[in-house]
Amino acid sequence: MKKNKGKRRKSPGPAGGKRAAAKRSEAKAVRSKGPAKGAKPERVRAILGKLDEAYPAATCELHHNNPFQLLISTILSAQCTDERVNQVTATLFPKYPTPEAFAYANPRELEKEIRPTGFFRNKTKSVIGASKRIVEAFGGKVPQTMEELLTLPGVARKTANVVLGTAFGIASGVVVDTHVQRLSGRLDLTREEDPKKIEQDLMQVIPRERWILFSHQLIWHGRRVCQARKPRCAECNLERICYSEDKVV
Repeated sequence: MKKNKGKRRKSPGPAGGKRAAAKRSEAKAVRSKGPAKGAKPERVRAILGKLDEAYPAATCELHHNNPFQLLISTILSAQCTDERVNQVTATLFPKYPTPEAFAYANPRELEKEIRPTGFFRNKTKSVIGASKRIVEAFGGKVPQTMEELLTLPGVARKTANVVLGTAFGIASGVVVDTHVQRLSGRLDLTREEDPKKIEQDLMQVIPRERWILFSHQLIWHGRRVCQARKPRCAECNLERICYSEDKVV
């Protein structure tokens, strides 16, 4: 009796397997987790109202006198507190008053001056690189579009949103730093963990005219009350409408 030999499926091979895995990974990366239950319009309005009560005048706490100084301070603030950055820039900005001064600074010397902010070698490259591009491509002026800002070394969406919102009053997106990431999850405004996806979720549920102030308010709330390890829930005016699993009351 002859055995019925069915057609065997060919193995995709090493290259094909890698391509297939890459496609699956890409599809998984862009797949949304769906809207958060706490992002309903009436609850969002309540959250914004409470933030207005607590922080009506919230703003960026990085010291600066112009858009360029704000850009440099924001680059330096990565993995560093605003307080420490302000201490460093108090002597840094008088020594380097223009984009040209930073663009052609001595890297070794600049590294020493910004060392207290951490990651000083990478930050030195970013500061000098961004300054050179501003001088050479934008006539010494900080660009005012997201697309142009993202061409600067060391600048991603968070930094660009800080500069556009605070320096120019342009609501191009929502600043998602560690505080905004943590609090937007605790408040159930997003189910995402990736900052880019969190920003997209927040842009869907927060009115555009509130994007800039909302970011500042959430950052202030994260620093003063809703801290990472020990949230001060008893002092939080959002406590009654917050149902985070790590509440302490």
